[in-house]
Amino acid sequence: MNTISIIGNSTVKPSCRFLISTKNPVFFKRHHSLTSNLSGNQFNFYKTKQFLTCPFRILGFKTIFNESRKSFCVPNISSGQSRLIARDSRAVSVVASVASQFRELSTSVETRVNDKNFERIFVQNGISVKPLVVERIDNDENVLGDEESRLGVLVDDGESVNREDLDGGQGVEIVSTKREESDIEKEAWKLLNDAVVMYCGSPVGTVAANDPGDKMPLNYDQVFVRDFVPSALAFLLRGEGEIVKNFLLHALQLQSWEKTVDCYSPGQGLMPASFKVRTVPLDDNKLEEVLDPDFGESAIGRVAPVDSGLWWIILLRAYGKLTGDYALQERVDVQTGIKLILNLCLADGFDMFPSLLVTDGSCMIDRRMGIHGHPLEIQALFYSALRSSREMLVVNDGSKNLVRAINNRLSALSFHIREYYWVDMRKINEIYRYKTEEYSTEATNKFNIYPEQIPSWLMDWIPEEGGYLIGNLQPAHMDFRFFTLGNLWSVVSSLGTPKQNEAILNLIESKWDDLVGNMPLKICYPALESEDWRIITGSDPKNTPWSYHNGGSWPTLLWQFTLACMKMDRMELAQKAIALAEKRLQVDHWPEYYDTRSGKFIGKQSRLYQTWTVAGFLTSKVLLENPEKASLLFWDEDYDLLEFCVCGLNTSGRKRCSRVAARSQILV
Repeated sequence: MNTISIIGNSTVKPSCRFLISTKNPVFFKRHHSLTSNLSGNQFNFYKTKQFLTCPFRILGFKTIFNESRKSFCVPNISSGQSRLIARDSRAVSVVASVASQFRELSTSVETRVNDKNFERIFVQNGISVKPLVVERIDNDENVLGDEESRLGVLVDDGESVNREDLDGGQGVEIVSTKREESDIEKEAWKLLNDAVVMYCGSPVGTVAANDPGDKMPLNYDQVFVRDFVPSALAFLLRGEGEIVKNFLLHALQLQSWEKTVDCYSPGQGLMPASFKVRTVPLDDNKLEEVLDPDFGESAIGRVAPVDSGLWWIILLRAYGKLTGDYALQERVDVQTGIKLILNLCLADGFDMFPSLLVTDGSCMIDRRMGIHGHPLEIQALFYSALRSSREMLVVNDGSKNLVRAINNRLSALSFHIREYYWVDMRKINEIYRYKTEEYSTEATNKFNIYPEQIPSWLMDWIPEEGGYLIGNLQPAHMDFRFFTLGNLWSVVSSLGTPKQNEAILNLIESKWDDLVGNMPLKICYPALESEDWRIITGSDPKNTPWSYHNGGSWPTLLWQFTLACMKMDRMELAQKAIALAEKRLQVDHWPEYYDTRSGKFIGKQSRLYQTWTVAGFLTSKVLLENPEKASLLFWDEDYDLLEFCVCGLNTSGRKRCSRVAARSQILV
């Protein structure tokens, strides 16, 4: 086994970390072989192709790289540092599988620097930064590397492995308590492993689809940020953290690349929608691998991917929770990446509402579907990203103002969504009796919604027990469609109240045939038809009624449904949906989406072997078997946000705060 050369001056004791301090460009090569026997399927990233040189530049700051799989670092509680355990001059390679809930147990260098100074350096010097690769050049005889003496790892699921006793060298058999994987699960893991994208010898993500019969993949052969999230969770739940860490860091480096559409450059914090590994020739007959990102300048409609940065922050938190590697979050470059995303989202503008204003097609629904404005999906992800950032940001003089802004926005956003987006039978009846053209801070109909906007289908469809958050809210406009991802993620993030979260799942159960049907789950309900379809979608031939984004059924939503059900202790609903999907996904070759009102047919333009369909199924299965890990991925109610109003109007005496006039039972 190869060891890692240490470059620069290390200030930390464990050999599993090394410090790089660069003022000039440094060039590395990387040979990498990662083999894991955490399951019956061997996960092997080894590549025998010609090695490609990957130069890179590091910004003028110190960076920590955690190679925890190279040595066994045990936290020293008394000192807050780690120490290397070695027996017989050999190091033990262990993959951490239990997430520590105590950040003080993770080791890192001090990152509490002046944030403003660093952000200036990052923005000025962070253009066209080449990706990072690490050189392994020396063979260390003190490191255990051959197959005959390889140590096994006892993972959470209790899988049977052989390992050498550290003290006496005795072989020990660990009895398996895990059920045997079904054929569909084995195939799914193989498909997920086959979808892994390698970059300079390291895994950096998964392609969107890996259909061998697809001769024109378009951009389905790229690594999409939003698509990779279920894949990342599947790997993390299985104990494979390296691919997720690589993805997070490479996406972070792409954040600083120059992005221009028609001579206009968006904000520095924008994350790419996707990236592709390309091989380019060099002058001396060598080849070089490069990452080619798409920030929306190549996308259909040229829409910026607003959700990419939000998903990146959410995944960064999940990585820390499931691996215990909180040092990654504390790195200076990662902290700055979080701040740049938040600076884009929290920038002052003309909007009067705390919700995030976006264009159509800026999230999972990336085509024209009438969701421009303040779509629920973006608000739920925005809320989750704010809560995640508040957990991960290092609080110091340079970040305390940002943390204060996060708390203020969280308080305002949670109230806004709970009060004005929520509809149930009582609320619809209230809207039905609205007076219009009210001019007052205490108006009931604050957005001047005309009762005639209530669609006829909703009057008969809404159950007596249950409710949901509407898809969009703007002046004089409410989009009453049910958007599944936004509602599910509102449950997961506690954007909705506990009662609202429970009511959302009650509605899904009550309207199972409409929202689940033959394949979970509808991306939205109902579909736009006839004149609505023509006007709102622009007669989009891909978004015809009950197809694709217009009422299609997307199996990837299964993992979010499972997580929401587990949070609300409704696991029987998740089990029912998983069983339904299990009957067809393998037979149908893992489609991207299904068509028709009941989700009976494979989508007319659906790609097969869609990776996030595979990953969504696997993540759902693993979550159900590991409720303690699922609990690390959702958020509980934060009552502190609701105990105060940040606007200060009550102290002025001139106006009355509109929150005080609200009549919703917001604290329940």
